Amino acid sequence: MEAFLPIIIVIALVLIAVGVIWGVTKAIWKVAEPNEALIISGLTRGTLENTDGMDFKIVTGKGALVVPGLQTVRTLALTLNETELKVNCVTSQGIQVVVEGVVIYKIGDSPAFIANAARRFLGQQPKMESQVYNVFEGHLRSIIGSMTVEEIIRERDKLASQVRSASGVEMEKLGLVVDSLQIKDLQDPTGYIQNLAKPHIAQVKMEARIAEATRNREAAEKEAEAAAMIADAQSLSAIKQSAAQANAERARANAAQAGPLADATARQQVVVQETEVAKLEADREEQKLQTTIRKPADAKAYAQRTEAEAQKAADISAAEARAKRTELEAQANARRLEVEAQASAAAAAAMAGATRVTGEAEAAATKARGDAAASAVKAKALAEAEGIKARGEALETNQDAVISQQLAENMPTIVAAAAEPFAHVGQLTVLNGGEGLNSMVGGILSQVGNFLPSLASALKNGKDGTKRPPATPKS
Repeated sequence: MEAFLPIIIVIALVLIAVGVIWGVTKAIWKVAEPNEALIISGLTRGTLENTDGMDFKIVTGKGALVVPGLQTVRTLALTLNETELKVNCVTSQGIQVVVEGVVIYKIGDSPAFIANAARRFLGQQPKMESQVYNVFEGHLRSIIGSMTVEEIIRERDKLASQVRSASGVEMEKLGLVVDSLQIKDLQDPTGYIQNLAKPHIAQVKMEARIAEATRNREAAEKEAEAAAMIADAQSLSAIKQSAAQANAERARANAAQAGPLADATARQQVVVQETEVAKLEADREEQKLQTTIRKPADAKAYAQRTEAEAQKAADISAAEARAKRTELEAQANARRLEVEAQASAAAAAAMAGATRVTGEAEAAATKARGDAAASAVKAKALAEAEGIKARGEALETNQDAVISQQLAENMPTIVAAAAEPFAHVGQLTVLNGGEGLNSMVGGILSQVGNFLPSLASALKNGKDGTKRPPATPKS
């Protein structure tokens, strides 16, 4: 035990020494908190951090050695402070208003601001609120006195900015910095603001009523449209149901008529086929008639017509030649008589030696010329009569050929007139096939044959039924 006693004493002494050192260090070493500044005064020496020759030391964010008894250390809070504002002001219009706001401020972080605040508020920081209120009250009244109520309402940020700018120098002297200045409310004891808002309120109310009326009208229209759509849907459903019922009834009726309709269709097809066969047989008989009867008759009539036209042209040419020759002979005789008369008149004039003889000769000449002209006219008339007589004789001689030619030219018209009663028949049923058709066509042609003699007789005697006189025989 005695052996360990020195060791225990040494350890105790060491612990006592450590405790003494820790206590002394704690007493002389001061550390500043993040939101405070240490103001050390006493046995200090001026540094660059001191301003205006003040011999005290400012410590922020670190520690400093303080000699107890020789130096004094105090703290200055750097936290935010808040001051409520409620200031009675008068605008440039002479209207009294009450401005309510709030100022948030703190001691500046720079040594100059801390030094100014330490000189004024160290140990008396609660007094900062009243100082700040007084500063902002004066500037707020001054700035609002240059503004109208409308400007204060519309430009609150501008008002706050101007107040902060105006109070900046004074706040710097106090070592304070304004973080925020807000205008919270503007009271109007006179009711100016309320009256100012009445026109806008009335306008808003009117627009609200108009909007409500418009919404009501639109709602009514939508309801009417919905009701109309419901009615249309119901009507369409009823129509579809009626159409479905009608289709069902139609289907039942079609089913009931299917059997008779099929029989009628089959009978109709049989009738159609029989009609087609009849048409084909009629066409065949028509072609046969065309080949065996009509074309030969047309060829024979064409030959007769050509022969008659040729004979007629020859006779007319001969008659015209004879008439021309007679006319030339009459003109020659007339010329000859005129020359003889002129010669006689000259001879008479030669034998007459007196005026009487000359007159008589001229009278005789005039008479001779008249006789010659009369003879010429008579000869021309005789020639024309001979021509007419020749044409009549030619027509009388070839009368049968001319009538045959006229009958041949009008044969299609005569046959068509005989077949006219069949033109209004819609559908003709011919019995006995080709024999029945041949019998019908033969009947038509026999009627035409029976009609031809009476037609020829009419052409010979004239259209009025009187008999032509016989041609005058040649003298």
